[in-house]
Amino acid sequence: MGTSYAGESKPDQDVRVWMDGCYDMVHFGHANACRQAKQMGGYLVVGVHSDEEITKHKGPPVFTEQERYKMVRAIKWVDQVVENAPYVTALETLEEYNCAFCVHGDDITVTADGVDTYHIVKTAGRYRECKRTQGISTTDLVGRMLLVTKSHHEPDDILPDRENTRRMSLCKESTSPWTGASQFLATTNKIIQFSNGREPKPDDRIVYTAGAFDLFHVGHVDFLEKAKSHGDYLIVGLHSDRIVNRYKGSNHPIMNIHERVLSVLACRYVDEVVIAAPYAVTMELMNHFKVSLVIHGQTPCDPDIDGRDPYEVPKALGKFQQIDSGNPMSTQDIITRIIDNRLTYEKRNKKKEAKEAAAYDAFQKLKAENRHESSAVNVEPDQSKNKD
Repeated sequence: MGTSYAGESKPDQDVRVWMDGCYDMVHFGHANACRQAKQMGGYLVVGVHSDEEITKHKGPPVFTEQERYKMVRAIKWVDQVVENAPYVTALETLEEYNCAFCVHGDDITVTADGVDTYHIVKTAGRYRECKRTQGISTTDLVGRMLLVTKSHHEPDDILPDRENTRRMSLCKESTSPWTGASQFLATTNKIIQFSNGREPKPDDRIVYTAGAFDLFHVGHVDFLEKAKSHGDYLIVGLHSDRIVNRYKGSNHPIMNIHERVLSVLACRYVDEVVIAAPYAVTMELMNHFKVSLVIHGQTPCDPDIDGRDPYEVPKALGKFQQIDSGNPMSTQDIITRIIDNRLTYEKRNKKKEAKEAAAYDAFQKLKAENRHESSAVNVEPDQSKNKD
């Protein structure tokens, strides 16, 4: 296992907490779990499984291990990332990283042979639970991308069947009690929990950037890290669903404005988010936020609805700069990955939903029999439940 520190230095904290998982297509649900785990201690260590380990237990991940490592490092509540973490959490791992206990969501995770992956730490009394974020999962996001595929992505004759793909997440016989499709309900409290709550200092150099930031990914992380390096306080303007739909097409955004807000707020390089920011950067916006520099990436920028350059104001003020993050990944690249491997992901997700449903039924049966929660949860042979 390799390790890296997400912050500038290792802080001196008394209670170290361990979390682990696949963290494929890292979303605000993962970030919220990290936030809750961090509150249980003072220092959060997150183990991320390798591509090989994930493929063995659930099928190939959408993101590579290096991409997943970088995404987890970018979550602002994570202090340390351990690469190639074992799928079954062992006491030796907790001891190696000096962690008092392990934290996981209130769902079930089992190995290929049907054993609870946290049974060792549960038995030792070194396990804590946090609440899973309802309405978001990697399975659901993959399903959304498959549902929105149209002829501008792939020829119509090889598109996945819409109803079959929808059934992958909604079928009553196989819907997971944890990761099936459901609506995420945004609240002001959740936004407050994700917010830094820090106002810029009088002498801070304030940087502003705007966009869709749909399906928040490593390309976004690299861009925001570089944007932040140009100042002291980074404000991200998130365009509304209607505006994104206008310049990206009828199938976008895949994640709604509320989901995108939390995804961006969870990034350690972001200080503030403007919800439903105007497409054109106006003088009013520049003055209100005391913006020193407006930054845009290499993505082509469409003119505003009136045909004008949305960045004409900051350009006229000499406060506009285009940067290259060095990472060409885009939201479209992710969609292309899903489409190119759609049969694999459809099969994987359907299988995963069935496994979760079977594990849940087995867990409820164990509870009814008053057996200890650390007992093995048996599903059908050669089945396994993934760690999101």
